[in-house]
Amino acid sequence: MKVAFFSPLPPAESGIADYSAALIEPLRSHCEVETFSRAEQPFDPAAFDMPLYQIGNNPDHIHAYETALAHPGVVVLHEANLHHLIASLTIKRGDWDAYLRECEYNGGAAALEFAREVRALKVGPDYDGVPMLRRLLESARGLIAHSDFVLELARKAGYSGPCAKIPHGAWIPQVDTMGYRTRLGLDPASPLIGVFGHLKPYKRIAESLRAFRRVVKHQPEVRMILVGEPHPDLPLDTLIASLGLQTTVRVLGRAGIADFVGYLGACDIVLNLRYPTVGETSGTLLRALGLGKAVLVSNVGAFAEFPDDVCVKIPVGAGEEDVLADSLMLLTGRRDLSSALGDRARQWVERECNWYRVADLYASFLEAVAAGRQWTPPAAPIAVASEQPPVEVEPDYIRTWGIDENEQQYIDTHITRLAKTLEMVPPGREEESALEMGAYLQITPALKTKLGYGTVRGCYYGQAGHTDHKLKVSTEGEEFRADVDLFDAEKDRFPYSDGSFNTVLCCELIEHLPSDPMHMMSEINRILKPNGHLVLTTPNIGSIRAISAILQGYHPGFFPAYLRPSPDGEVNDARHNREYTPKEVYRLLLDSGFTVTKLETGPFLDEPHPEYIWIEDLLRRYNLPADLRGDGIYIVGQKTGAVRDRYPAWLYS
Repeated sequence: MKVAFFSPLPPAESGIADYSAALIEPLRSHCEVETFSRAEQPFDPAAFDMPLYQIGNNPDHIHAYETALAHPGVVVLHEANLHHLIASLTIKRGDWDAYLRECEYNGGAAALEFAREVRALKVGPDYDGVPMLRRLLESARGLIAHSDFVLELARKAGYSGPCAKIPHGAWIPQVDTMGYRTRLGLDPASPLIGVFGHLKPYKRIAESLRAFRRVVKHQPEVRMILVGEPHPDLPLDTLIASLGLQTTVRVLGRAGIADFVGYLGACDIVLNLRYPTVGETSGTLLRALGLGKAVLVSNVGAFAEFPDDVCVKIPVGAGEEDVLADSLMLLTGRRDLSSALGDRARQWVERECNWYRVADLYASFLEAVAAGRQWTPPAAPIAVASEQPPVEVEPDYIRTWGIDENEQQYIDTHITRLAKTLEMVPPGREEESALEMGAYLQITPALKTKLGYGTVRGCYYGQAGHTDHKLKVSTEGEEFRADVDLFDAEKDRFPYSDGSFNTVLCCELIEHLPSDPMHMMSEINRILKPNGHLVLTTPNIGSIRAISAILQGYHPGFFPAYLRPSPDGEVNDARHNREYTPKEVYRLLLDSGFTVTKLETGPFLDEPHPEYIWIEDLLRRYNLPADLRGDGIYIVGQKTGAVRDRYPAWLYS
């Protein structure tokens, strides 16, 4: 399918431009996309299966709006009011007759009469009363919105065609939180509240400042920042001074996107209040949720549709300021509660609002509209829970497969990790198959004898096309036979047909790869059956041990050393080339077509480490995440689709 994508794009300073830029690449995994952001670009509608128009209420969307009327397609309505856009098309071009016609067409005789008063400069345009949607909705072949609220307003405006509710995608940016807090001169113990975007009265800024004043009386260490362009109708400096907040509130003004996101990351709590609303979904809100911030929203419009457990909803009208003040005092006084709220928010947007999921919904709706059939939203990829409970393999059984001193020493050092890995592996059946990559045949036998897989193979680095036929005998006399296939996991096509295995283990391997880990991940996806599992373990470069090392001037890597060659000059093992954080491994599996079913960290050998208590105290003091700090990463993913991004930007330059 070939899609003509009309929208402003960066460097245009527009939330919808950022939205479109984030959507285009994942959408291209489903269809051919050509972008149109400038009026001078030639457009031949016959060359496309469907035009797609991103429409917002500002002059950036004039080209998309005019083209949508001339060449109907699917319209994405980012808010249920286009009066400012129409005023730019007409009044600002000096075409008052066109403005009067649009007002009459959308609002009838009363709207026309009011528009004549506007033309006579007696009143301003009725921006709120006449949303100016009718002409666009009448021409649209399909309609997409981010909320039921906007879809319902469109229906009330007369739209009766196919429509789809598709969530706004969420960014999960990387932010130097402490760097920006230091830039602001904040003490680590000072909770920071932020308001972002154009600082207009309808964002309840006056109400927020009054509520904040109450908080400061009880918690004088709390601070607030306002990041965005002040609006002339809101005299911020005067308001702040009148409330006596000059030392606790800073107006930072308009910021570039890097600083904007940086200040967002520095906050503990983000206020995203709006009233009145025309159904707009805030990109700032989605960024804040993706960053795991505690967010407060107005309980109106599209914001009321967010799950109750991922944000705090503040009623508008009577009692608004009281509820806002009480909520802020609770969240600033109990940072464990604000952190838990932020964690739930991040997990929700990772699951429901990731750009891959948004692109899936877009593509299926565009195809349905082009084919003239009813749209049924495709189900989100959901991991299918195993019907069998996890199997606990006794460490003593694993130890029986250490048949010489070197193997036994390795097992003793890693026994906690080896037992944990087997516990993470979904149990199998006689008709099912498992592959262990980098197999030393220490836990491989348990895949058959304890977890029940009928077919178990191993693979290892070596000359492609060769297979070693291994026989291993445990110290208890148990025999295990397995074929171990040799190849280069970063370069070769794995010697297995599509969908060969139910489960693949990739344990302590990915950190050794020097050049192209996504080749391996792509091949693992290919050889797994639909809904098959990947169990991956790797050292955690973000562990408490690593933090302790780097703060004391040592290398944070678990195994950073080069390997000394043997007397014959050979190096038989591979050193660590890149170690990962849990968040990176999560993204790795997501980009590779997996839904993550379990993510944990833990020790390689379970023993106490009181020497790291100071690191735990440091994390608490600076309000930094203390979870997922174990030495090893354990993650399980279920194959729910094809590889989404062969060269993800976070991993490849």
